Amino acid sequence: MLELADIHAAAARLQGQVAETPCVESRTLSQLTGAQVFLKFENLQFTASFKERGACNKLAQLTEAERSSGVIAMSAGNHAQGVAYHAQRLGLRAVIVMPRFTPGVKVERTRSFGAEVVLHGDTLDEARGHALVLAEQQRLVFVHPYDDEAIVAGQGTAGLEMLQAVPDLDCLVVAIGGGGLIAGMAVAAKGLKPGIDMVGVQTLRFPTMYNAVKGQGLPLGQSTIAEGIAVGTPGRVPRAIIERHVDDIVLVDEGDIEQAIVMLLEIEKTLVEGAGAAGLAALLKDPGRFRGRKVGLVLGGGNIDPLLLAAIIERGMVRAGRLARVRVGARDVPGSLARITATVAEAGGNINEVHHQRAFTMLAAQNVEIELVLQTRGPDHIQAVLEALRRAGFQAERQ
Repeated sequence: MLELADIHAAAARLQGQVAETPCVESRTLSQLTGAQVFLKFENLQFTASFKERGACNKLAQLTEAERSSGVIAMSAGNHAQGVAYHAQRLGLRAVIVMPRFTPGVKVERTRSFGAEVVLHGDTLDEARGHALVLAEQQRLVFVHPYDDEAIVAGQGTAGLEMLQAVPDLDCLVVAIGGGGLIAGMAVAAKGLKPGIDMVGVQTLRFPTMYNAVKGQGLPLGQSTIAEGIAVGTPGRVPRAIIERHVDDIVLVDEGDIEQAIVMLLEIEKTLVEGAGAAGLAALLKDPGRFRGRKVGLVLGGGNIDPLLLAAIIERGMVRAGRLARVRVGARDVPGSLARITATVAEAGGNINEVHHQRAFTMLAAQNVEIELVLQTRGPDHIQAVLEALRRAGFQAERQ
């Protein structure tokens, strides 16, 4: 099993090859959660993910024969980019097998590093099976995204850096997919500070390591906003380390992760993908567990599809009451819509969309139902707009 010395050896190999990313306190998140929150900005790596730590450590240890053959990996994106980038740096051939659902931004970014991308299967397990077949056929070295001690040791250097930056951390909260990141970080953290609390985070839709370690049988979903940790089969190497060194694994749902992404964008002005926001999601879901403690979170990656990000921001505005849908009933006569929009404007609301509904409504035939999508300042402002519309003689309610 890996030891602290292996993490230190990996750190020496990575010196000058990957970024030593900032680990700093977020005063605003600390105020909001009641914990002292420190963020490790792994989304600032060149490939925008911690994954290149493990990839670089693995490739740096290949023999000359292995280097001449080239490498192959399977990944939903971040491991792919890490392998492709460092293979390009080292002059190695790289073939990457990615599931068909992989966001386009990750596919194109991987290709930009000179890798040969093969899209195959709908899950990571299907992609892995195809990658193993190609590895045998073409005599390529298979670089597993998490079930490899060299990969785990490389990821563990993030934990080493966090405790060097903030030695008195009480707790590390780390996302779990296959388990490579938390396993490596746990070896580093427990080696440096045995009493530190290691908490893993998985999404409710893919609780594979949670099920394996806790002996549960929670069902797996089909998809998640945190596709980077949507792993059907947890790694054997990471699992053994997790069972020994990780104190607990908690689950978060899609709404928790979406909220965390929006908060990091608004508060920290940093872009984080779903898997990278899982740690903050756990903190937001159960702040009482971490209150008064020094907590380290890893912002594991920032590779998120722009269209998905746009949808998340819009949904976040709805949850915050800054975007609302209002239904207004009025007489279907000239001037009604003008009066409604004027009333909304006087109340300080901004109209994004207007939809008329005449057929699919229970109102009298001479009436019309108008649906408005409004920008507001929050729930109290929404209520003020509704009251203004009612005072003006309209039926109005929030949908």
